Amino acid sequence: MLIKYNIYSAPQQLMGNDSYFLVVADPNEENEVEVYSLGHQKNKDSISIGEIDLELGTLPEGLFLNINKTYYIEANSSFSEIGRVKNEFLISVFRTITINYSKKHYTVAHLPKKNAKFEPGKSKVTYAGRVFDEEEISNLIDSSLEFWLTTGRYADEFERSFAKLLNVKNSILVNSGSSANLVAFNTITSPLLKERQFKKGDELITVACGFPTTVVPAIQYGAIPVFLDITFPTYNIDVSRLEEALSPKTKAVMVAHTLGNPFDLQAVKDFCLKHNLWLIEDNCDALGSKYKYNDEWLYTGTIGDIGTSSFYPPHHMTMGEGGAVYMQSNRLKKIAESIRDWGRDCWCPSGKDNTCGKRFQWELGELPAGYDHKYIYSHFGYNLKVTDMQAAIGCAQLKKVPEFIAKRSKHWQVLRKGLDDLSDVFILPEPTENSIPSWFGFLLTIKDGVTFSRREIVDYLETAGIQTRMLFAGNFLRHPAFNEMRKDNTSYRVIGNLENTDKVMNDTFWLGVYPGMSEEMLDYMITKIRAFVGR
Repeated sequence: MLIKYNIYSAPQQLMGNDSYFLVVADPNEENEVEVYSLGHQKNKDSISIGEIDLELGTLPEGLFLNINKTYYIEANSSFSEIGRVKNEFLISVFRTITINYSKKHYTVAHLPKKNAKFEPGKSKVTYAGRVFDEEEISNLIDSSLEFWLTTGRYADEFERSFAKLLNVKNSILVNSGSSANLVAFNTITSPLLKERQFKKGDELITVACGFPTTVVPAIQYGAIPVFLDITFPTYNIDVSRLEEALSPKTKAVMVAHTLGNPFDLQAVKDFCLKHNLWLIEDNCDALGSKYKYNDEWLYTGTIGDIGTSSFYPPHHMTMGEGGAVYMQSNRLKKIAESIRDWGRDCWCPSGKDNTCGKRFQWELGELPAGYDHKYIYSHFGYNLKVTDMQAAIGCAQLKKVPEFIAKRSKHWQVLRKGLDDLSDVFILPEPTENSIPSWFGFLLTIKDGVTFSRREIVDYLETAGIQTRMLFAGNFLRHPAFNEMRKDNTSYRVIGNLENTDKVMNDTFWLGVYPGMSEEMLDYMITKIRAFVGR
């Protein structure tokens, strides 16, 4: 009888040039055991094995376990037993086998969809989508096999790699872009910041046009948002009215880079420095965008005090759900981590104790001396960590970010060129001066006096299988969630009449430029838009 996980010698006529085999299963109904061969030939799917991998016995040097060579042998066959492998080696064997099969699954289940021929009028042109290959899947499987589930080694790797990509000191993973904004804003409310602490009733300058979670964390905290209009054709904050928005209560500016197009960072940052204000850049739609600040090209999200990113599937890269908060300041990093991790004072990673070396020696607040540092709280926080499985996907995606950015730029340029002569019909988007956008989408705003409505062209495109999207909320203040705020005119301020913001709400939509698009899709989009306008 052949014993599972033992190594046996095999006659050459049975297994060719391979000299040994490892039994990896109990006998089946036919009394056969599954075995993998060991030989001296290395290939991409082989695993080296030697005496260090054995619990018992000896093996010659230079052997490899060839997991692509699977045999079934009678369990009562007479073979010479050589030794027994260690459990650690078995784990690496089955991990490799499982990951290899996951890659084969990708080839069968996902690759055909990726390579499917585009059929105009039949195939759907989505505004965004996941772009991935077998590496994301194999990373995900690798992480899941450890069953650590919460933040772990892949999260650590991602935070280091992401910070390196953006050239910042600190990067903190969270479970969504909205959570990233929540952590970013709450970071500047920390009492550890003393005279610079953002307090309830202080004012935050922002815009009324965009995604709600740029400003909602501040509103929920008790801040007074001060809403500015945006300008065409960049769709970003009107910096000419920043001084008008300022008051003795102003403590911060928190604004998003609209669909990848940087706002005027030189003007906004200079304004913040002049008045000692915090600047939080919502970079969720602009990962990889660059801005020339003080004659130096820098990534958006890194010029302000804190930047945020989202890794939701439509965004520049994805880990399903996920986001990041990043900054140069170590003090802000410590605060942000505390807010992400329940608000605790302790900085031990998940699953580890006593990193500080004095876990039961702290005296903080009015707690008894020596209270467990793992359960001392210095902030009102949350649990906003990612799972390591999400981070594993992100590590694979991160390597593709430069390629994703290049394709987004190319696709945007194709649409811009293809629709350039329709400037009498649409306000066509333009990059902000001194910027290199990493585009999230292609914006179109119907000009005043045009004979068709946004509803008509959007319905036409959607019927043709082309997905469209609004510029998120349009005007925050027109939504049901803001009904109560409108009743109390002391809970917010508005600078001007938000004329362009309302224009966006009524007449703007956008199309996708994501990396999974083909030239045929882009040409089809241009053709259908031109056909509608030509009617």
